[in-house]
Amino acid sequence: MYNDGMPADSHQIRVCNSCGLRYPLVDAKTFGMRCPVCLGETRVTLRVSRKLVTEPRRDLPESLHREDTQNAKNSNEERRELAVLLDNIRSAWNVGSILRSAEGFGFSHVYLCGITPTPENDTVQKTSLGAQDSVTWSYHKDALKLVSNLKKEGRRIVALEEEDRAVEVSRIGLPTYQTVLIVGNEVTGVDPELLDLCDTTYYIPMHGQKSSFNVAIAFGIAAYALR
Repeated sequence: MYNDGMPADSHQIRVCNSCGLRYPLVDAKTFGMRCPVCLGETRVTLRVSRKLVTEPRRDLPESLHREDTQNAKNSNEERRELAVLLDNIRSAWNVGSILRSAEGFGFSHVYLCGITPTPENDTVQKTSLGAQDSVTWSYHKDALKLVSNLKKEGRRIVALEEEDRAVEVSRIGLPTYQTVLIVGNEVTGVDPELLDLCDTTYYIPMHGQKSSFNVAIAFGIAAYALR
């Protein structure tokens, strides 16, 4: 996981009854009960309570490393296109930074979901330094619906998140599929229902006293590993 402050021990995933926006809300905060886009009534679709994973990963089943196996067999194949999905990133500065890095690493598309600000935001434009003109992007209110459709189209879905199933990012391997990398909210991380749709999740090991990187930095590390 990655954040700008302390991670939330619990939070809700809410969906707007009017416009369909899907976004996280930390339980302790009442602000945000109404939809931040249309101010419509919202409902709780999932309650999440978790702790950060701090123990070393055990050896995982070989099936979870199928991407690495395929890459070894197809090392001479042309690399397929990469895309990144921003799941409810709240900071326009982080979005602009990720757009700039995505362009630099040759990502073909950026999916902006939930409360994530788009390149129409002045701060996003200022931070991305024009990258929004080189990388195509699209906005989606519900990342879960989007990812379900992307999987039907044959896209490989991976996420960057601290969880029991996660594989160290150094094992990510070069993609041999059309791959979509998900990065999540700075406080609550990636939506758990999105993680359940992923083919693989990856984590970045920490060696200092802090438990996480800023989300834009974390994306850059994972993007470099993919390339």
